Amino acid sequence: MKSVEEINKLTEEDTDRIIQMAWEDRTPFEAIEFQFGLKEKDVIEFMRLHSKRSSFLMWRKRMSGRITKHVQKRVSVDPRFKCSLQRSISLNKISKR
Repeated sequence: MKSVEEINKLTEEDTDRIIQMAWEDRTPFEAIEFQFGLKEKDVIEFMRLHSKRSSFLMWRKRMSGRITKHVQKRVSVDPRFKCSLQRSISLNKISKR
């Protein structure tokens, strides 16, 4: 677990990015760990330190039980999101409907 001093050494841009990634539904905790070295416990503590109490509680309620926040729990074989209406790109031109 990262110490408070290590977390406080992050730049303002890093802090903003971690908060953004934590709120995103499709960004797993493993991606945050890969980029910033914060495990899920560390992200929870980070959000507790950098959020208002009501925002933190809302985030925790939203994230609890969400399977998209963990790579191993995802059902999809392809981890990328692709809209069913999206067509393939051919010869550097987007296919028309």
